[in-house]
Amino acid sequence: MTDTPKGRRTDRAECLIQALPSKIYAALVDPAAVAVWLPPEGMKGQVHAFEPHVGGVFRMTLIYEAPDDRTQGKSSEDADIVSGRFVALESDRYVVQETEFQSDDPAFSGTMRITWALEPVADGTRVSVTCENVPEGISKEDHDAGLRSTLANLAGFTEQAG
Repeated sequence: MTDTPKGRRTDRAECLIQALPSKIYAALVDPAAVAVWLPPEGMKGQVHAFEPHVGGVFRMTLIYEAPDDRTQGKSSEDADIVSGRFVALESDRYVVQETEFQSDDPAFSGTMRITWALEPVADGTRVSVTCENVPEGISKEDHDAGLRSTLANLAGFTEQAG
């Protein structure tokens, strides 16, 4: 974790996935795939818009399957609505997005930059996700758990897909 000039933090997670970078990159830019692997444990996803090219937009709803007092959504009682744009893409190497939560709570305001980086290694691909300018309303503990869950989902999705 590092502090940004605005006092926001940067969170990072990585894992080794036993799949080629091309297969992982394809999962990063396919809206149907993203709806499956991106939602962390306890959530499901709906993609409303997804244009994976520089300047292209995306909009997605992450829905809590069993919301409670601890897991209340940012946009509504049971959902997080995120929208943003693609900032940079290089096939089989990285995807950079800027995203914002739809929320009336100022603790979730601001633009978070998410970078998905793919590095080929002997046993597959090292995938790292770096989230810069994380809104203060997202606890470090919850975000770390969510990032680990999402990476595990991505691994399961890409390692199983022929």
